[in-house]
Formats: sequence, C-alpha cells, structure tokens
Amino acid sequence: MNLKKRCFVLLMLIFVWVGPVAAENRIAAAHTDSTIHLDGKLDEPAWQHAGIIADLTQQSPHPGEPTPFHTKVFVLTTNHALFIGIQCTDPDPTKMSAHTMQRDSEMDGDDKVAILLDTFGDNRTGFIFQVNPAGARTDGLISGAESMSLDWDGIWNARTRRTKTGWTVEIEIPAHTLRFTPGQDIWKMDVQRWVARKQLSLRWAGTTLDCHRFDMRHTGILSNMKDMNQGHGLSVSPYAVIQTDRNFQDNRDSLSGTAGLDIRYSITPGISGMLTLNTDFAETEVDTRQVNLTRFSLFFPEKRSFFLEGSNLFDFGTGLHRDFVPFYSRRIGLYDGKPVPIDYGVKVMGQQGPWSMAMLDVQTRDSDSTPGTNLFAGRVVYDLTSHLRAGAIMTSGNPDGVSDNTMTGVDAVWTTSTFHGDKNFSAGGWFAGTSGDLEAGRKSGWGFKVDYPNDLWDMSITYKEFGKAMDPSLGFLPRPGTRQLSLGMAYQPRPKGKLGKWIRQMYFESFAWYVESLEGVTESWRLFTAPFNVNTQSGAHFEFNIAPQYEFLYEPFEISEGVFIPAGGYHFLRYRVELESSDSNPFVIGTSTWFGEFYTGHLTQMEAYVRWSGNGGHLHMELETEHDFGHLPQGNFVERLWQFKAIYAFTPDLILSSYTQYDNDSRDIGLNNRLRWTIAPGRDIYLVWNYGWERPVDRPMTHSIPLANQIALKFRWTWRR
Repeated sequence: MNLKKRCFVLLMLIFVWVGPVAAENRIAAAHTDSTIHLDGKLDEPAWQHAGIIADLTQQSPHPGEPTPFHTKVFVLTTNHALFIGIQCTDPDPTKMSAHTMQRDSEMDGDDKVAILLDTFGDNRTGFIFQVNPAGARTDGLISGAESMSLDWDGIWNARTRRTKTGWTVEIEIPAHTLRFTPGQDIWKMDVQRWVARKQLSLRWAGTTLDCHRFDMRHTGILSNMKDMNQGHGLSVSPYAVIQTDRNFQDNRDSLSGTAGLDIRYSITPGISGMLTLNTDFAETEVDTRQVNLTRFSLFFPEKRSFFLEGSNLFDFGTGLHRDFVPFYSRRIGLYDGKPVPIDYGVKVMGQQGPWSMAMLDVQTRDSDSTPGTNLFAGRVVYDLTSHLRAGAIMTSGNPDGVSDNTMTGVDAVWTTSTFHGDKNFSAGGWFAGTSGDLEAGRKSGWGFKVDYPNDLWDMSITYKEFGKAMDPSLGFLPRPGTRQLSLGMAYQPRPKGKLGKWIRQMYFESFAWYVESLEGVTESWRLFTAPFNVNTQSGAHFEFNIAPQYEFLYEPFEISEGVFIPAGGYHFLRYRVELESSDSNPFVIGTSTWFGEFYTGHLTQMEAYVRWSGNGGHLHMELETEHDFGHLPQGNFVERLWQFKAIYAFTPDLILSSYTQYDNDSRDIGLNNRLRWTIAPGRDIYLVWNYGWERPVDRPMTHSIPLANQIALKFRWTWRR
C-alpha cells in the first residue's frame, strides 16, 4: 500500500465522539450617553452602572485555584463605541513588568490584559486588543484557535494608570473599527490577564489547560450590544508623502511628492468595501533579513496595512502553513524584489449570517520590471454547522504582467472542543488547481490534516500533495511536484512535588517529516526529537534536540558563494542546544545552537539575542545575531547576520525607532529609522529615514561605501461618519 492510500485509510478510521457543551459566562453591557474621558482612572459616574465581571479565573498553571491577582472588568457602550475598564490588583505593584510602550509589540514578558471579540459568533475569527501597564497597545486578527496575526492595525485607544494596589486601564474601541451586524444583541467576548513574573494566566472564559489562548469557541456572552451603530460606515483617509532620494552610485538627487486616498464604506451591515488610490507604503517597516541555507525560497510576512485589513478571511485549508499559501499578498506590488506602483485597489470583505467572504482586485502600473496588470483574489466560506465549515478560493492574474494564471481551490474543516468531553480535535481537507501559461504536467494538489492539540497530549498527521506543474502565481509554493507527510506527537506533563517547584512543564516531542517526488523518489526526511525540553516556573527555557536528516539533490547545490554540494543522497545527524532566560526580566538573553553533520561535512549554526529595557518601558534595545560556520570538503563558508533595534517611546503615541541590519552575503548595511506620532487614533505623522551602505570585500565596516539615502514624510488623516 503506497503512502497516499495509507494516509487515506488512517483518516477514514478515526472515530470522533462529541460531548456536551459547557455553560457559558454572560455579561450585559450597560449603555450610556455620557462622555468617557480616557485617562485610566475609571472615575466617571457611568462606570458605577457598567456591566461587571467580578473577577477572572486562573487558567494556568493551576486552573480554578484562587490567586491574589484579582481582576475586575467594567463594560459600557455608547452608540458609537465599546468601552472596557479593568482594575488589576497586584499584591506587590513594584514588581509589575512593563518593558515597552511601542505600538504593536508582542509584549513578551510584560504584564498585560487582552480583550478578544467574536462579533459574528462564528467561533473562529475575531479581534484581539491588548494593553500593558505602560500604555502600549497591540491589536490583531484571529483566524483560528492557534492562528493570530499582530500585523493588523485598528483604530482604537487606551490609557493606563498605576495605583497603590496595581494598575487600571480604560479601553475605547470605536464601532467603525469592528465588523458586526447592527442590531445584533449578542457578541462573544473573553477577557484575559497575564502576570509575567508568576507566569500566571487569568481568564473570564476558557479556563482549562486545553483551551488555547485564541480559541473563540471558549468565550463568554456579551449582550446588550444592539445599540452599537457604525453610522454611515464611511471612513476617508487621505495621505500625502514628501520624499527625497539620493543615489550615491549615480550621484543623483531627486525630490518627489505624492498623494493618495483610502476609502472604506459599509455596503451592508456586515460587509465592508475598501478603495485605495495611488497606494503608498512609505511608513511600512523593512523586512527582517534571513539566512537561507536551503535550496528553496524564504517566506516573508505581509506588513502593508491595506493588505492586512481582513487578511484572516483569506486563510485556506488546514495544515498548510508555509508549504502552500494559495494567496500570498506580497506578490502584489513587488516583483523580483522591486516595488511595483499600484494605481488602485478594491477590497470587499466581511460576514453575513453563516457566510464570510473577502475579495481583492488591484491594478498595478507600468514599472521598469513589469508592465501594469490586474490581479484578483477571492475567498468565500460557509458555516454548514457550528463545527463544520466549507469554502472556496480563487486567484487570477500574474505579477509579471505577461502570463495568464488562475488558481482555484475548495476546502472543508470540522472542529470541536468537546471531543471525548473537553478535548480539542479537528479534521479537514483541501483541493486546489492552477491553469494558464504553465508547464506540461499535473497542475493540482490536495491534502488533509487530523489534529489533536491538547495540553497533555498534542498529536497530528498532515498529508500534502502538489502537482509538478502546479504554479499559483499569486501564491507561495516552494516545493511543487512532491508528496509530504508530517507526523507529530508530544507528551507534555506538568510535574508535581519537588520537581514541580522548579519545572512548569516538560515536553517529550517527536516529529517526523517525509517528502518524496511524485515518482516515488525520497527527497527529504527528518526526525526531530526532544529528549529534554522544559519551561521553568520563572519562565526560563532549556531544550536539547536530536534530528537525523536526509536530503537528495538532483543537481549540485550552491550552499554559499563558490561552495557547491554534489548531486546525490546525504544522511546526516544534527543536534541542538537552546537556552533562554525569563522574558519578564529587564535583561533577557537567549541562544540556540545547531551542530553536527551537514551533507559532506559539518555545520555549526549559532543564534543569540540580548534584550534590555529600562526607564519604565520608554527605552528598549535588542541585538540579534546569527553565525553559521560550514566545513565541507568542497570548501568552507561563514554566513553572518546582525540585527540591532533601538526604540525610545516619549509616550505610547510618540515613538522613535531605529533598525539596523547587516549580512555578509549581500555585504549591505541597512538603516531604517522611523518617528511615528499618533495625534489621535487614525491620524498619524511618519518621518522615515532609510540609509544604505555596502562593505567592500575584506574591508572593515569603517570603509563602507554609501549606496542610497532616502527621507520620507507622510501624513495620514482619517475622518469617519
């Protein structure tokens, strides 16, 4: 029986039993016509009549046990906004952790509170709004129990205040920022709190260890929301950019100015339309560089705001990750690493009843690298039941502006959080195909995943198959013409007694990955094991891994400049040691070192980081490095990557950041400085300075040659009705 048949039989043999659904927490928001002044004090009279959550419950490490970290939540609504006030009691407020004021930081190691909202009640998608004691704000889009992106930027506000007993926060989320059905009385919500120094998680709902943080199936009921009104649902955001460029190679200077417009309108109560004209991304943070020692393309996340809005609605299939992304928005506006101007883009997205949809149409302009072309992506999903959803996706157009390309796909996923009573379980499959100006051969692919992601046992099986001629031009598919099987199992106990005083959780993991060609030739396999992997009670992490691996090369592979690995099959054994200190401390260090055999020789890969924050979160600095030392009969090589971030926040609304990167492959030093001043939510001024140098071969940094100097000033102002 071949690999495909074995996986199919295994999928068909899985038996599922669904238990009763647990009772839900409920809170009714109080409506007020009074003005709430955001200052973190909760002293307006309206708060005295708000809907109240009396306390949150410990979720981890000991579900349900009492703690001295009491949390009281107040909920108010006006016609145009949701207000949430939170009082966080701390028995020793001097030990609270707040390491950043930066907008959209991950807040690793910080005390924080988070609001999760599922405004359509689909138990799958939602919004997250997060605040730490220093007033830093982070928001994101949730697209599954284990899937959340922090790249989305919503328009909302929050203010915090430290007190003698802890800290308080006031949050304002305008109705315009959310997507919901007006007149609908019930939303789903969760409130979460994290106490960093204790590694303590508190929640209103979903308080078992098996409940993932972003699982919208485990939320409470927020009622009395029928008076929330999006008004006309119209947002207008004009922008203007003034930019100066100097190219040192050509010794040319230029000064340019441009303007554009973003418009958003609620077509129906749950469906919004967006229009962008003469789109510009001058304020977007530069990509984080990566070292590539494989023969496949690297994946870079999307960071541009227009494409991030509603991006979770394009998520397709299950178990795909970065092996296949049917719609990869970075294909639009970029070609061969060079920017392509966008004349306009139209996006329609939202949810209506059991339907959710997202459609995007973009017209690019002629550039030096490609003629202008039209590009389209669309996704529709229907919730057949509370557990089962099915959908379809389509992309059309080729970024090269010359070739034709269309990709279509269908998928279905069944999920439950009550498998055998209270466990998580999901199973799903997908099929996709491409057409157009493609090579001869099979142009389709399919796959499935069965997943049991729980706290004590985490197990999964994933199968994917891609035709050799499958080529989604608006997608990401690094390995066409392959079958890929992944098997994973982790036993994750939480020790008790003396051992439990030091260790929070242990992870005994084994993950197998196998790739073969459609002709049955084994191309890659890897067995990753973790005989020792622990998280301590303080938040430190220690891990040791063993990973035997196999790679087959059809042709010589240039691993580094001038170093070619001959064609053939290679077995090698790799090891890793990883050490990380607790990120709740102001000074954090970590290192990960892979070593051992590598193709015909040996490779040592050392990654390390150092982070420091001070002055109450105003100042944050971070240094990350990677050094790869290869010793092969075909030649030795060294790959180095240095990245340094320095951030100073005058306030959470006025932030200066500097990001410097260098790698010895390109020998390019890149400096990205940004000053962001948020005058009011949705009204920003950006000052961006990019500078680049090239270091000549075998010369020190002090002899670097300037390449380019760019300064851009951007204004964006949003009006809403």
